Amino acid sequence: MSETTYTDPPNMPEDERMTDAEFKVVREYLGLTGDWLAGHLGVSGRTVRHWEQGKYPIPDGVRLAMEDLEARTGEFVAGVAKQLMDVPAPGVITYRNDAEYHAAHPEIEFPASWHRAVVARIAQEVPALAIAYSETSDVS
Repeated sequence: MSETTYTDPPNMPEDERMTDAEFKVVREYLGLTGDWLAGHLGVSGRTVRHWEQGKYPIPDGVRLAMEDLEARTGEFVAGVAKQLMDVPAPGVITYRNDAEYHAAHPEIEFPASWHRAVVARIAQEVPALAIAYSETSDVS
């Protein structure tokens, strides 16, 4: 796989650059593995690890991609929470692994870990939300 090259705009101030700590916190908050994120960004897992360790500065294009992932995730959380608010006994299904998740939702690019993180955020918004695993446990 050839890596995507991200370049900063000329004269980008250092104080606008995403820090290694911000990058890792956002990745973990979104429930994304370093390997999944590397694939999404078109870079190696090693590059993601180096960004998180502060060995390489995080390019502005990566910061923008992370902000996009955050925004899309936030919109998903808000949309599902809104749908569930007036349901008498709200409940959601989540998934043990990627195979289960993608078997149920092949149209969604994110991993099951993202879905579980999303469900946790929805649970903060929807009182008494019941959370259960999918009954489809034969997919490994």
